[in-house]
Amino acid sequence: MHADDLFVNDPFARLPEAASFTVTSANVTDGAAWPAEQHASGTPGGQDRSPQLSWSGAPEGTKSYAVTVYDPDAPTGSGFWHWAVADIPATVTELPAGAGDDTGSSLPEGAYQLPNDARVARYIGAAPPAGHGPHRYYTVVHALDVAAIGVPADATPAVLGFTMAGHILGRAVLTTTAETRA
Repeated sequence: MHADDLFVNDPFARLPEAASFTVTSANVTDGAAWPAEQHASGTPGGQDRSPQLSWSGAPEGTKSYAVTVYDPDAPTGSGFWHWAVADIPATVTELPAGAGDDTGSSLPEGAYQLPNDARVARYIGAAPPAGHGPHRYYTVVHALDVAAIGVPADATPAVLGFTMAGHILGRAVLTTTAETRA
């Protein structure tokens, strides 16, 4: 792989334009490496713990949010979805750390987790293959123009993304990285 090719897969390149707003985290820094706790269990220090997220400045008309965590650099041909949460009420502007656990009990009423690419309805942490180089992780809060997106709880994050495409008013993006040395 040529160094210039490393980050060519832009997950937003073919999606409709959307207003931007702000997402921050108490334990994750935009542009920095994931802390160990956001890595998959089974990796050194990994806890499969979803990050704390706060957002502000969503576009007028926002009726709900969805949150996704996606690695476009996974060696699958389609990336890897680590977390997807749908139907977060518009009145909610924060998820606590660990909200993506097996129970989802820290999610707001009405919100639900879809199965990730490991087929579990929870957050699964970063675990890029050893020696594969750095991976990017896009944590995105999607501001939607509908109160409920209408995808089944057992749908894939890709189906959620497809269904959301025509309803996205805004996107708040936090990008992190992870690498497992060979």
